[in-house]
Amino acid sequence: MESDEYHTIKAPCKGLFKVKGSKHYGFVYPILSEADVAPLLASLRKEYHDARHHAYAYRLGYGGERWRASDDGEPSNSAGPPILGALRSLELTGCLAVVVRYFGGTKLGVGGLIEAYREATLAAISNGSIDARYVEKAFVIQCPYGLVGGVMSRIDKSRGKLIKQDFSHNVTIEVHVRVSLADDFERQIAATYGCHIKVLNNPQ
Repeated sequence: MESDEYHTIKAPCKGLFKVKGSKHYGFVYPILSEADVAPLLASLRKEYHDARHHAYAYRLGYGGERWRASDDGEPSNSAGPPILGALRSLELTGCLAVVVRYFGGTKLGVGGLIEAYREATLAAISNGSIDARYVEKAFVIQCPYGLVGGVMSRIDKSRGKLIKQDFSHNVTIEVHVRVSLADDFERQIAATYGCHIKVLNNPQ
């Protein structure tokens, strides 16, 4: 995996792991911030109101540096951390994983619980699609009309994402470029074309 690349789940997915009569339903959702967590948990708790536990974990940030794990009443570190570990093992971030457990009458022990919560999470992920994304810098470029062709060519060569264009007075372009290509792109725009280029955000 390249230094500016990260992986997340493309769309919500669901899986099931059964052991000794207990059912563990795994759910994984793409999320953008901590604010997305509570509504998703509330929805699952309402739909699966008769389940004993709704353990969860999430990772946020390009390197998964913001995270939380909850056992939701299970023995300490037997539910939330295994869910988190499943996300980490696949280097997934920008994700919330929830496992809803229905007790089957036979106690699993801490080791069994760890396996069940991990496997339910992995089962959900296996039914989903993992998306590779990239850390990007956002730039605003201002240039005269005569340089638009060259600037657009450089954007294309740098695999930039064209976000906005304004031709009302001169040309103003907003573009997002992968961090690993951004420094060279900025130099080329400024030195080769003499355009004014401003960094809107610098994630690293």
